[in-house]
Formats: sequence, structure tokens, C-alpha cells
Amino acid sequence: MHLKIITHEKVVFDEDIDAVYTRSVDGEFGVLSGHVPIMTALDIGVTKVVKGGEEIFFTTMGGVFQFKNEEAIILTTTAERGDEIDVARAKEALARAKARLDEKNANIDAKRAEAAIARAMARLKATLNNQ
Repeated sequence: MHLKIITHEKVVFDEDIDAVYTRSVDGEFGVLSGHVPIMTALDIGVTKVVKGGEEIFFTTMGGVFQFKNEEAIILTTTAERGDEIDVARAKEALARAKARLDEKNANIDAKRAEAAIARAMARLKATLNNQ
């Protein structure tokens, strides 16, 4: 089967694969060749691609997953390969978001801080899986 991971700016991945595992808003799922057609909304998380016995991890920051006719497409706002993520930067972003959330200031946008935490944690998880 074939997988494309596409953002607004570029095609992040476009290759034949053996399997894809990702996270929808309803939970984690996997797709192998021969799977029935599916379309679902994605959550912030890590997408694992299996190709020739190798596992490749990507962050996927929401979006849509579609599979039909042996082609999987992920349309997402942001996607990064786990082995290309700047770990120090992701840790700094996580610390900043946690600090914002810990503030007792009424002007803080809690949902935005929680989303920033989820994005930073997905980046860190993707890097750990690539080691």
C-alpha cells in the first residue's frame, strides 16, 4: 500500500509501506494492506509507519486520515519526522506551555496551553521512538 503525509507547505512522506498506525480523535488504530476504506479525524499524536521491517515515526498534529484503494493519505497542519525533531527545542516548548498553564492568571488560554503541551509531548515521543 502507499502512504502520503501532506501538510500545507509540503509532502512530508510519499512511499510504499507495509502498515501505518496513528491516533484518531476516537483512539489509536492501524491499517494494513487490504483494509476496508476508512476516513477519520486525527488527533495530535505520533504516527508509526512500517516499511520493510523498519519503523519510522512522525508527529501528526491533527488533520484527516483516509484509506481507500490501497492508498493512505494523511492531511495535517504539521508533520515532522521523529529523527529530524530538535529535542532541546521540544523540551523548551513543553516547559513554556506547562509554565503558562500553571499560572493563575485569568488571561491565560488554557486550551491553547494544553494543545501546546500535547504537541510538545508528541514531538518528544516521536524522537524517543526513533532511537
